[in-house]
Amino acid sequence: MTGIGIEVDGTGLEVPEGASLLAAVRAAGVELPALCSDDRLSPAGSCRTCLVRADGRIAAACVTPASPGTRVETATGDLVRLRRDAVELIASALPPRALADGNPSELAHVCRSLGIGGETAQGPGGRGGDDSHPYVHLDRDLCIACGRCVRMCSEVQGTFALTLVGRGSDTVVAPGNGGPWAESDCVACGGCVDTCPTGAITQPGPAHGLTSAFRPAAATTRTTCGYCGVGCTLDVIAQGGEVTAVLPARDGPVNHGHACVKGRFAHGFVTSPERLTQPLLRRGGTLEPVGWDEALAHVSRGLRAAVDAGGPDSVAAISSARATNEDNYLIQKFMRVVIGTNNVDNCSRLCHSPSAAGLTASFGLSGGTDSFDDVERADCLLIVGANPVEAHPVVGARLLNRVLHGAGLVVADPRAVGLALHADVHLRPRPGTNVALFHGLAHVLLAEGLTDEEFLRERTSGLPELTELLGDYPPDRVAGITGVPAADLVAAARLYGRSERPAIVYGLGVTEHLHGTDGVRSLANLAILRGAVGTDGGCGVNPLRGQNNVQGASDMGALPDVLPGYGRVTDPAVRSRAEDVWGVPVPGRPGLRIPDMFAAARSGDLRALWVIGEDVCATDPDANRVAEALDACPLVLCSELFLSETARHADVVLPVASWLEKDGTFVNFDRRFQRVRPAVPLPGEARTDFDTVRAVATAMGVDLGCATPADALAECGRLAPVFAGLSHQRLDREGAVPWPCPDPDEPGEAKLYTERFATSDGRAHLAAAPYLPPGEQPDDHYPLILVTGRRWAHYNSGSMTRRGGNLALDPVDFLDLHSDDAARYAVRDGEEVTVESRHGRARLIARVGEQTAPGQVFCSFHFPASGVNRLTSHHADTVTSCPEYKVTAVRVMS
Repeated sequence: MTGIGIEVDGTGLEVPEGASLLAAVRAAGVELPALCSDDRLSPAGSCRTCLVRADGRIAAACVTPASPGTRVETATGDLVRLRRDAVELIASALPPRALADGNPSELAHVCRSLGIGGETAQGPGGRGGDDSHPYVHLDRDLCIACGRCVRMCSEVQGTFALTLVGRGSDTVVAPGNGGPWAESDCVACGGCVDTCPTGAITQPGPAHGLTSAFRPAAATTRTTCGYCGVGCTLDVIAQGGEVTAVLPARDGPVNHGHACVKGRFAHGFVTSPERLTQPLLRRGGTLEPVGWDEALAHVSRGLRAAVDAGGPDSVAAISSARATNEDNYLIQKFMRVVIGTNNVDNCSRLCHSPSAAGLTASFGLSGGTDSFDDVERADCLLIVGANPVEAHPVVGARLLNRVLHGAGLVVADPRAVGLALHADVHLRPRPGTNVALFHGLAHVLLAEGLTDEEFLRERTSGLPELTELLGDYPPDRVAGITGVPAADLVAAARLYGRSERPAIVYGLGVTEHLHGTDGVRSLANLAILRGAVGTDGGCGVNPLRGQNNVQGASDMGALPDVLPGYGRVTDPAVRSRAEDVWGVPVPGRPGLRIPDMFAAARSGDLRALWVIGEDVCATDPDANRVAEALDACPLVLCSELFLSETARHADVVLPVASWLEKDGTFVNFDRRFQRVRPAVPLPGEARTDFDTVRAVATAMGVDLGCATPADALAECGRLAPVFAGLSHQRLDREGAVPWPCPDPDEPGEAKLYTERFATSDGRAHLAAAPYLPPGEQPDDHYPLILVTGRRWAHYNSGSMTRRGGNLALDPVDFLDLHSDDAARYAVRDGEEVTVESRHGRARLIARVGEQTAPGQVFCSFHFPASGVNRLTSHHADTVTSCPEYKVTAVRVMS
């Protein structure tokens, strides 16, 4: 960015073009009060507390842009008095508690710095408050109508839940719906709490009054959020070994000082009385507390017995996308080095394994093609099969902000939710028809000349085959398959095809299908045809990862067919490199995927299964059959925070660490490695997953090496060149580094394929896969299509978010259905209903509305007791075995 030269109190400095005088003054090291200003927001200039003299004229620094050669004065006596008078006037209208000793608010800090005493605050109060919300408390008497909370809600979060009401000195913030805060559109991101300068909006409890800018001197730990795959940087404040507050880091590389309800507030699970604090061992059908020595001895005997009876391949492990990279690296090493099998998998199998397969086949690597910074510069966003406003709220807010500033938006989603409400074109395909939809868009791109011919000629392969296939997918035929009107299809293709910098962002609505890998590849075709990947003319294809480390778990080789860095176990050169590092032979036959593990257990071929941090009985499809598999397996070992439904089927349950108690790294959705640091001590006898794996190996007489997580990442770098430039020390210095990063002295590659693709021939590969129908179809007996997904207040099985205030925000699993279907099946809003599929039954609360299309219903899976995944089928992606969560035929009975 171009800089301009100005002068502040006689000292020259250079500031970015477009900077305000307030930013320039602060860059010069001068502190000014600015009670209506937050550098995350547009300037308001309403409080008049940041007055300076610019070229002889008194001006509010926050709303005055710096121009070349400007001379700024800040310290003259008249300016100091003017600023002090402005602050004093504001404070005088507030009650005494606004400036009470120990008050951590920005206003109290400013008053102390200006020598304004507590006696200044003499306001009468009496305007009341709002305590209805579990995470947000409103004290109207402390509101100065600065508008920061309203701008934070609209400009950063994009929820528009707050407004200012009243006139003159009676103006105060209020929920926009006019009712209690808890009944408003607030999504509890905490932005209003974080920006409020007076304490009018606070978080109840020990965190009262804390913000990311003003906090007391307490133990603060910088870490990375352990919920979704966005990778928000958070500062965890702890006192007495417990979390007091979690605040978004202003300099977070992805979140930029923002957070969501989960990362900001959902930490009550850490001290839940339900936390497991010592190992449990099954005796006589009952899980009983035991010491670690006894538990480890039982595990080691059981694993040896399994290997003796059935060979190494009779043992399997399901690793965790919630665990660190180092945890995942160590568990896959344990399985390959100690047990001697490739039977290790992680929950990316159930969500984004088609992304890995599809992106690798199209481009060469398994991650998204661009950084989110690039995506945010796009002039057209194609959002497919994702609801980031709820499932990835910080990304959703930033994408909405981009749209509100002029970017075109096409959303392909069966439901009218989230970003779809702001779309230029909203495509609502029938669930299971993605491939046909993408081919229809590609047909229009080709037919109307909206492709990059030079890019296709120089950098791609497969165009003739795709062109021939696309002849069968004109808009009218695609409309018949998908239900999307032909005119909407053409409009969407033109908006994407005519943009200068289009970006594709997609989610599980693309991958969790019988033909999910075909869906990813067909979607990638659009970027390839447009020349919008690996070039300045676009922002590529980018999956939104569901869990915090679903990318990293796979990167680390916790998969049955690849080693760390995605080298295939069938490749002798790849195995040789691993053998040189590990010192033992590596099996060359791919291991079992998660569904195959359960099938092997039911058939008697799998004799031991270690499940780490996954409640497979709640989140895996066809859950009744999963429970049968666990009951059939002679040894089930479970590492968990709580006694989950899966843990109840285990023979040994080991208490382990949450993300707030771990040391290591996560990889977020755009391939950034970021540090994870322990903020609070482990409860009772719980251990980290890393130490647990080492302990099991030691009990079996094997030293895995890697004494620390830092050692594990360093060893991974020796085995996988794409990670060779990464280390804990580097991340501690730099904050976030994307892979590939083969050199410690070079930056990682945020944008991939700028010179060549990582395929064998260096070209992007177009895919010509025909549309095939989903695994299930509705019929007279099961007339509705069920789609499952996430909601804003909870996360996966809800084991963490249901143990805290989030439960008050979203207390049950709802079944969303269209009003036409509610009338047809005599279902009333708010009534408990039975949902039945060909596989099982669930009980849910009906919620009637217009978000779903007629013939479709939607529910989440955050409450295992509802039994949602008893409904979902065994059908899975033909390439990767990813379950078809998005298409299940059901009926609803009141």
